[in-house]
Amino acid sequence: MKLIDSHCHLETKDFPVAGEVIERAKLAGVVHAVVVGLLQKPGDFGHALAAAQEHPDFLTPTIGVHPHDAAQATQEDWDTLARLAALPEVKAVGETGLDYYYDHSPRDVQAAMFRRQCQLAKQVGKPIVIHVRDAHQECASILESEGIRDGMIHCFTGDTAAARKYLDLGFFLSISGVVTYKKTEPLQEAVKFAPLDRLMVETDSPYLSPMPYRGKWPNEPSRVAETAKKVAELHGRDAEEVALICARNTARLLGIRVAL
Repeated sequence: MKLIDSHCHLETKDFPVAGEVIERAKLAGVVHAVVVGLLQKPGDFGHALAAAQEHPDFLTPTIGVHPHDAAQATQEDWDTLARLAALPEVKAVGETGLDYYYDHSPRDVQAAMFRRQCQLAKQVGKPIVIHVRDAHQECASILESEGIRDGMIHCFTGDTAAARKYLDLGFFLSISGVVTYKKTEPLQEAVKFAPLDRLMVETDSPYLSPMPYRGKWPNEPSRVAETAKKVAELHGRDAEEVALICARNTARLLGIRVAL
């Protein structure tokens, strides 16, 4: 099985030695992973770019400001984000978006930062990585009004109606281990509805360990195989075939050069 983990976080506080995580991932069939760089605190965008520089054949970085942290971003942080997003090795802007479940930042501030990153993605000519929770209508509306047609909805957990909105906009849906949990029938129906050529699989490490690892911290890229197996089951297709299709989707969106 050949896999790409389309979204993971490998900060040193959770994974002090990234090389060990990468070796376990390779043993599980993971050939590449997308490591997400986010504003951690004012002046600090974390370890993602450094990790990708240390492991350029395995890690592709993105950079963004999460909606949780929109309110703490300073103008200096924005200037840094714009500079980093323009680097050739950074393949996408985000994750950015809207989180109306936790509301860690005021909703108007989230929306303003989301729009700003949409504009940045267009400016640097790169896809966008979207985080959305309890805000699908608002998120789709912003994407449409900003003219964004190139990106992924990371950790998609919506229903078929939400999936249809994003697919109609041209987005890929990245599926996490949540799809393996019990009582996620609306998500599973959405995954069945989505064509395989618009799906990706991810871990969102260190969060959301799939079954049979649910509750075991930290999640890591090696476990993305379990999500691929579930997506394959839902589509009634071979797991290796589905893993390869999802990997190729991720590589195509982000311009990742890897043998598949």
